[in-house]
Amino acid sequence: MGIKVSDAAATRAKTFLQNRGSGLGIRLGVKTTGCSGLAYVLEFVDDLNEDDEVFEDNGVKIIIDGKSLVYLDGTELDFAKEGLNEGFQFNNPNANGECGCGESFNV
Repeated sequence: MGIKVSDAAATRAKTFLQNRGSGLGIRLGVKTTGCSGLAYVLEFVDDLNEDDEVFEDNGVKIIIDGKSLVYLDGTELDFAKEGLNEGFQFNNPNANGECGCGESFNV
């Protein structure tokens, strides 16, 4: 299935990478934490790891490690600005639920 990147997320990610001045793309992953069990991780990537999968959509490279791909396959990365709040959003078809604060999810 892979990873999809919305127009808004692609624009924002490209801006971040340009302002940074370097980087192969953005790493999308999960870590064990929060009240629901898993939380999303988003960071810049300068070097690929051996178990990384690279997806490119909308002109943005998304890098995901093999362990995280199980939880993220089919996810759409979006970016939204609502009032004073803005940030990346994860439309993950694998998530069964989220905690009340929205910081973590479960599968």
